[in-house]
Amino acid sequence: MPLTTGTGQHGPRPRSHDREILRLAVPAFGALVAEPLFLLTDSVIVGHLPDPALGALGVASAALSALVGLCVFLAYATTAAVARQLGAGDVRRAMRQGLDGLWLAAAIGLAIVVSCWPLAPLIVHLFGASGQLATLAITYLRVSLLGVPAMLLVLAGTGVLRGLQDTRTPLAVSVGSFVLNALLNLWFVLGLGWGIAGSAWGTVAAQTLSAATYLVLVVRAARRQGASLLPDLPGVRAAGAAGFALVVRTACLQIVLVVAASLATRMGDAQIEAHTIAARIWTFLAFALDAIAIAGQAITGRALGAGDDVAARSATARMVLWGVVCGVLFGVAVLLARPVIPEMFGARGTVAAGLLAVLWPVALLQPIAGVVFVLDGVLIGAGDLRYLAKAGVWTTLAYLPFAALAGSLVGLWLALGAWMVARLITLATRAYGRAWLVTGA
Repeated sequence: MPLTTGTGQHGPRPRSHDREILRLAVPAFGALVAEPLFLLTDSVIVGHLPDPALGALGVASAALSALVGLCVFLAYATTAAVARQLGAGDVRRAMRQGLDGLWLAAAIGLAIVVSCWPLAPLIVHLFGASGQLATLAITYLRVSLLGVPAMLLVLAGTGVLRGLQDTRTPLAVSVGSFVLNALLNLWFVLGLGWGIAGSAWGTVAAQTLSAATYLVLVVRAARRQGASLLPDLPGVRAAGAAGFALVVRTACLQIVLVVAASLATRMGDAQIEAHTIAARIWTFLAFALDAIAIAGQAITGRALGAGDDVAARSATARMVLWGVVCGVLFGVAVLLARPVIPEMFGARGTVAAGLLAVLWPVALLQPIAGVVFVLDGVLIGAGDLRYLAKAGVWTTLAYLPFAALAGSLVGLWLALGAWMVARLITLATRAYGRAWLVTGA
């Protein structure tokens, strides 16, 4: 396991960066797309249930994603912290920080279950759902809440392994969890006839098994390094404080997505169903592009921990190029698949028409998304979290007027496009400077 970048005065060559990016990003791609594949699989299976089951899934999963998404710092901040300590040569301290992240994840997960279970009806109604749509959404949300602690432990455990420059193990765990989730959902929903609740129970079971796997792996690694497994309260508090800026940044992202889902719900059942499918496709592509950002977190944290700011900047330039190329390829893929996508999800009539319309902005925004996600990952890896929080606030404020003026589903997705352009400007401006290049442990 390399502890330094091995670069000279002028940094590594582009081909060296490419090998490192591929080594980390390719397995990370498989692990990252497993999560949206969970949702895509759920959408396909639930799509065979009578209406408005798919719309209820969209509302409930948007609420659940908002809750869990706020805690994504458990993966991102842990990756950066562990990678920086690894680059500085202190593996024992790296494992200690990883364990702090796991304890924090368990505490937050339990708190979410206790606080959100009785609030499930209110949460669903905040999305504008009513009648049978709301009833089904509440059922899905309440069952899914039971799996939140496991989801957060998976985030933290994944962050530990990524920080250790290991993205292959998370890939193996994710693939196994995805297969189990698909099989259980088919059995519970279509075989046993549990309906939308069966979809939620299948995901909870798969996530719980994944969390147990990460706990075993991290505990074994910590023991090998002589790190204590007991909770270190100052360390847990420090992990929480370090993640606060990422919570603000992530909250801003979630506000954008929640507002979009809420507005689509108010446009009608057909619109929320079309938006749900488009959002699933967008999320799938976003996680795929984020694989390069995960490599950026690990490479940047390790390079800066080793004191090599030249390598960090050189790797950033190369990863941005990768982001652009992959974004173009994904955009073309969406346009080529556009005619058959409605049929894949069982969309008919107005739902299919709305979906076909919004797939255009989904495709055209992919190159911009490629750059945005890469630079976001680089700055997280550098620990430039305060800037990301401030930028998140400003870009969200820029988005809200466009969303308010959107009178159609296409208009809503164009508002999301304006938000992505605002993120591109703020992140590119920061990356061009040197304020984020802070070296040392």
